Amino acid sequence: MLNLLVSIKQVPDTTNIRINPETGTLVREGVPSIINPYDIYALSLANFLKLKYGGKITVITMGPFQAISALKEAAEFFVDKLILLCDRKFAGADTLATSYTLATTIKYLESIERPFDLYLFGKQAIDGDTAQVGPGVATRLGVPVISYVVKVEKLDLEKREIVVYRKIEEGIEIIQAKMPVLLTCEKEVVPIPFSPVTEIIKAAKIEPEVFTFKEPVKFEPERIGLKGSPTRVYRVFTPELKTRQGILISEKDLEKALDLILSKLKEKGIL
Repeated sequence: MLNLLVSIKQVPDTTNIRINPETGTLVREGVPSIINPYDIYALSLANFLKLKYGGKITVITMGPFQAISALKEAAEFFVDKLILLCDRKFAGADTLATSYTLATTIKYLESIERPFDLYLFGKQAIDGDTAQVGPGVATRLGVPVISYVVKVEKLDLEKREIVVYRKIEEGIEIIQAKMPVLLTCEKEVVPIPFSPVTEIIKAAKIEPEVFTFKEPVKFEPERIGLKGSPTRVYRVFTPELKTRQGILISEKDLEKALDLILSKLKEKGIL
């Protein structure tokens, strides 16, 4: 049986993003939020693997108390355990501090239960688009990471091996790896399933465990939140819209048209 860990993030609806001009961080209070779309595919993959091989799914997220709604929505994917990391000291974390906080929590969970076989993340969050948190967590856990996964071709529980397809610029790469391994998921990885009514009812009743800075995990204060975030936003502004004036060349003769183009480029100092 598989032991699966899925990390999700609640993000602002992309049509309602606002930036705090003083801190340079996203304004989340009073803004409609959704589960990061790529994380839905990570949840869908966990759901698929659990139904096929059996096992347990733990979902973790870091955010304000309102993120409980995202966890309850995630619970509809046959999830067994929900964990919310919620404390003002976690606020303002960049990808470095977020990776540390998540990885430290995962290590704690593995110390009180059995280790996870797969760590599933969305390929990136739509509010930051960095695609750094999943690989950052893998580095801190000391496990391999396979990014941009579009398909799980094979999983062998006895040999503890997995074969996946991942998207690269030149096409598709096939990778075989030993578990445990961290995967970041593309939208093609599996279809999003329809949750049965029984799971929807169960999800409405399940209560997440809330972890704070003080308990039950021990964090290094200088490595979380703003203190642990070397990334700083010094200025937020709307870039100036640059206008360009084109030149229409109506010459039908190809050689003459090329001569005109070359002469114009020389006039502009491009050639």
